[in-house]
Amino acid sequence: MYKMRFPCGVSISGLVFSVLAALLPVANAQADSLASFENLSQDQFRAIARNLSAATHYKSIAPAENLGTLGFDIGLEVSSTDIDGSLFDQASDGDFSGSELIIPRVHVHKGLPFGLDLGASLSRVPDTELTILGGELRYSFVSGNVITPAIGVRATYSVVEGASDFDMNSAGLELTVSKGFLLVTPYAGIGIVRSTADPKNIAGLSSDTYEQNKYYAGATLNFGIALTAEIERTEDFRTYSVKAGIRF
Repeated sequence: MYKMRFPCGVSISGLVFSVLAALLPVANAQADSLASFENLSQDQFRAIARNLSAATHYKSIAPAENLGTLGFDIGLEVSSTDIDGSLFDQASDGDFSGSELIIPRVHVHKGLPFGLDLGASLSRVPDTELTILGGELRYSFVSGNVITPAIGVRATYSVVEGASDFDMNSAGLELTVSKGFLLVTPYAGIGIVRSTADPKNIAGLSSDTYEQNKYYAGATLNFGIALTAEIERTEDFRTYSVKAGIRF
């Protein structure tokens, strides 16, 4: 696959990952590798899988309103999800430290005709082997105006790559409502995430497929630079997210 490079020879993908890794130095407390799943029982595998999918499934971090055919939303995002630190420590053979999983992402949304938007995100979790790819298709079936809110439904998908001990993918369906007030657009939504976690040839562990309910609320402040903050609960796991970028 062709990779665009700057004159100095640095690829764009490499630059993106370098920026992501620099966003939060605190992420250095995370594991070098979640590669000791042989230490887990099936129940523990189910528990850590649910925790991981709550952290890694696609998060739009955006209001419901359609961007329009000329619209873009491009930003850098950081999310922090509660985790069972002792369980992650066991799954990394003692390498993991902390009670949160920090995940930075690059996010891009593009407006399309007929109330549709496409979105994509890319992340490499600092100091782990995990890369996360995600995407969404959003349809704003109520466009919203001065009086009425915008209402949209989105279908999402994400996949976790690079893990030596497991494969994971998540698909979601969400309903979001938002209403703009001058420079601020609050939003809230509900959804369901269906995930599959598949251990890679580890004795005693088998694949697990499960569904998790999610609830979220946030707001975007757009004054040339768009700043978005969101709080989400997926099953029993809380995630805080912030995003900064350009939305027009």
